Amino acid sequence: MTDEHTSIGELCRHAGEILNTAPGPLKRVRVQAGDMSVELEWPGTVAVQAGDPGAPQADGAAAGTAPADARDSPDAIVIEAPLVGTFYRAISPESSAFVEVGDTVEAGQQVAIIEAMKLMNAVHADRPGRVVEVLVKNGDPVEYGESLFVLEPHDPDSGH
Repeated sequence: MTDEHTSIGELCRHAGEILNTAPGPLKRVRVQAGDMSVELEWPGTVAVQAGDPGAPQADGAAAGTAPADARDSPDAIVIEAPLVGTFYRAISPESSAFVEVGDTVEAGQQVAIIEAMKLMNAVHADRPGRVVEVLVKNGDPVEYGESLFVLEPHDPDSGH
């Protein structure tokens, strides 16, 4: 095996270690062999140029992704896409969806998957609530910050 092949193998091993220990879902991973390079980009670290049509809108939601009545509620909880990719409601085509309208979710509960560059990234609810709308169809492409679910707040102590 040549030094170049050893370097590429070592770079891929290191990239795999980084991916396994990286905090949260990544937006982008870049691995380069010539002059060894690994780049990781998290959704919150994106530098967007003004006028970029792929940039998230100021309110963090993609246009036309939710009916106004559900998201306009002052208590509405909107779960947004943490990265660009393909949205899946279940772990496999044969499996049940992670959540359905009417389901109660807890903070930290997985509600979907977004596939990006052959990596499956879990999407979690950051607060408890009851699912009132699923805004994206299974298998549809999603953009960073696009609204995926609308929840109404749920207080586990109240029984509602």
